[in-house]
Amino acid sequence: MTALETLRVPPGLSARVPAERRGAGRDDVRLLVSRGTAVSHRAFRELPGELRAGDVLVVNTSTTLAAAVNGRLGGEPVVVHFSTRGEDGRWAVELRRPDGAGTTRPRPGGPAGAVVRLPGGHELVLDEPLGPGTGARLWWARTPSDVPALLDGYGRPIRYAYTERDQPLSAYRTVFAVPSADGSGSAEMPSAARPFTAGLVAALVSRGVQFAPLTLHTGVASAEAYEPPYPERFEVPRATAWLVNAARAGGGRVIAVGTTAVRALESAVGADGAVRAAGGWTDLVVTPERGVRVVDGLLTGLHEPEASHLLMLEAVAGREALVRGYTQALSRRYLWHEFGDVHLLLPPSCRL
Repeated sequence: MTALETLRVPPGLSARVPAERRGAGRDDVRLLVSRGTAVSHRAFRELPGELRAGDVLVVNTSTTLAAAVNGRLGGEPVVVHFSTRGEDGRWAVELRRPDGAGTTRPRPGGPAGAVVRLPGGHELVLDEPLGPGTGARLWWARTPSDVPALLDGYGRPIRYAYTERDQPLSAYRTVFAVPSADGSGSAEMPSAARPFTAGLVAALVSRGVQFAPLTLHTGVASAEAYEPPYPERFEVPRATAWLVNAARAGGGRVIAVGTTAVRALESAVGADGAVRAAGGWTDLVVTPERGVRVVDGLLTGLHEPEASHLLMLEAVAGREALVRGYTQALSRRYLWHEFGDVHLLLPPSCRL
């Protein structure tokens, strides 16, 4: 077992409410900066000082859905987490047990053919597991024809036990979120972008930093330890591909805002190393062995030591940098999860 896997996050370091309820605004979080193995500590609103003209921030524009809906499976109360809409119109869903305190506990998946009654007289039918075995966490389900309307009428944001109470859906949407024409979106917020404000975006643009949008609709993130991410829908527009390629050709740095942006962008890289417009489904898992081809840096939240996302962070920054950063984050009592603090990983050669 390595140093990274032995790190443990105390419960007291979970961000229980949004930053704007703890301080002055969304950008009132801390920013841990790793330049190689050198670590420094900033406020997030100081991000413009860490970047330079010609840098490109790649941001995910997926909007967050009110993806949790109460239901009943026979006599059993359940909470349905709507994760991802498939190409055939079915949805990947996760069933969880309400815990009586406003959050949920894991529940075995299935069984096949089970009917879950939903509000408004709707129902869904479990078809088959996404993963191996009938105990898989996520299942494909036949659902009402208009799931976005169902979520608008009866859904609420997915919430886990480390949060203090329910928050409005607006608290789970970033400044970059754009509603999709077909009602698609993310089951859980692409949270690395949450601390950005309109004012901070303007300050970055004034500094010469450019923004490149793409879309990746995230599924539920309550994964088991080391469970890889499931396939997710993404789109990298032609303009974004051009901007990233131009930045790399001109010596600018490509910095992904969130692991979702890394996954989408790296899914659009050709054998020649150039990014092209692309879309569809990606099952890419970025590991140290695979490496990254166009991403120079990463702005991300703090992940649990057993999370598969850490393999991606290691691919970007290297294991030693990651261990040093996380050791500092724990000793300085940085806050974890979607309402927590943020980590900027840059290569050691980066100089302003």
